[in-house]
Amino acid sequence: MQYLAPVAIGVLYAVLMSLLREPRRRRVNAVMLAGAGAAYLSGGGLGAGEFAFTALVTYVAYRGLESWTFIGVGWLLHTGWDVVHHLKGNPIVPLDHGSSLGCAICDPVIALWCLRGGPSVRDLPRGRRRAAVREHTAP
Repeated sequence: MQYLAPVAIGVLYAVLMSLLREPRRRRVNAVMLAGAGAAYLSGGGLGAGEFAFTALVTYVAYRGLESWTFIGVGWLLHTGWDVVHHLKGNPIVPLDHGSSLGCAICDPVIALWCLRGGPSVRDLPRGRRRAAVREHTAP
């Protein structure tokens, strides 16, 4: 369950966010990334590195206002930061030692969705329907 719950949370995040229409969906996700980049600031234990990482993710999130790729890369950066915190023993939630590990499992799920362009679940049936039409109209 320690490994499945973070995957489910990442999928749920992507599904719920996909209900927003573009360009709002991309912009809200850029803001969420910026917030995640600052998650360790109040006690992450890596000193000035916490501020440097927050600055880096803030820049990537800013670029993400116009690019799903930047948002996906930002979630992958956050995954790496989660791993560092897990290994150092400074979890994102101080009362839950495995919280950074859970975050490191969840974040790549979100990143993959973002790197695919943050598709909407509303478009899935249309995509299948278009593929079926192409198959039937192919020579």
